Amino acid sequence: MILLESHSVIIQTTLNDKFTKPTSLDIQFVDYDGVRFHLSTPDRKTALLLSMNIRCWDELVQYGAMEVLKREYGSLVQAQVEPDYNVSLEIDLEKAPPEGEERDKFVESISLLKRNALAAPFELAFTTQKQLEASGSGQGDLLQIHYRDEEAIYIQAATDRVTVIFSTVFREETDRIFGKVFLQEFVDARRLPTIQNAPQVLYTNRDPPLEIRHISGLRDSEDIGYVTFVLFPRHFANPDVASATISHVQLFRDYLHYHIKCSKAYMHSRMRYRVAEFQKILNRAKAETATTERKTATKDTSQSDCLINNDPSQPHAPNVPGTILCNPPFQRATFISQVGV
Repeated sequence: MILLESHSVIIQTTLNDKFTKPTSLDIQFVDYDGVRFHLSTPDRKTALLLSMNIRCWDELVQYGAMEVLKREYGSLVQAQVEPDYNVSLEIDLEKAPPEGEERDKFVESISLLKRNALAAPFELAFTTQKQLEASGSGQGDLLQIHYRDEEAIYIQAATDRVTVIFSTVFREETDRIFGKVFLQEFVDARRLPTIQNAPQVLYTNRDPPLEIRHISGLRDSEDIGYVTFVLFPRHFANPDVASATISHVQLFRDYLHYHIKCSKAYMHSRMRYRVAEFQKILNRAKAETATTERKTATKDTSQSDCLINNDPSQPHAPNVPGTILCNPPFQRATFISQVGV
């Protein structure tokens, strides 16, 4: 199955192009989860302004998003944010790293703006878990990230784990069925010896997990499901492992719905193919008609269609099975002589 990329391909491609040939720019686009971006050159061609608007920005700031972005981007983070956006980065193409591996890393880092902002609550939960593990008791605060309409991510640290809960809405009945099948595969796959160390995955429909049942305003309908990931310390034991875990878990909701849509598209294409094949069979099953030719006094050639009628219910036919029908009728004798009836 395809794994979605954490970085924005549009940002990455645009930056690489502008390093090669700086030009005026004004691009607006939308990423997963309704996150809006604006890439522009308001002052000069070599100064790119990248702005982002994300629905859950206030919650992310509460969990340390600005600290994470300043750690990753330093002076690129602008104090004056573009109107209608939450955060802005200014990239001076003249001061960027030289061409090569260093520049590639710089461009990739810029394209991970959304990922880095959403990483703040995960990093906070991982830090809290280590503190609780050292103290030997207690439970961290429940972190809530309402990143989509009617959907949210809930993160809570404990002494031996970090629990991540996704609430996801299935708009259609078929989506709910496909989602249940996919999520059951996640549960069953963990039984394989090769992936015993994978996070535990739990799925419930309609009923929220115990960790979030006390939250008011949760939806109670058949179209909502809850997916729980249980992350153990080995899943964020060092910075590299923790970074990979955050990148993959963040995109789970988009990953799930992407493959649901792909599966539906594949099934529709297969159904259309089968219908086309059945249509060919029906076309081959049509009765063949015999065609005779006659010449008129002026040497013109006309065609006559005749067939043997085995259906006495045919209109204008004698009520005798096997009656020969011809058009025009006076060609019956010619047809009989030709076929040897």
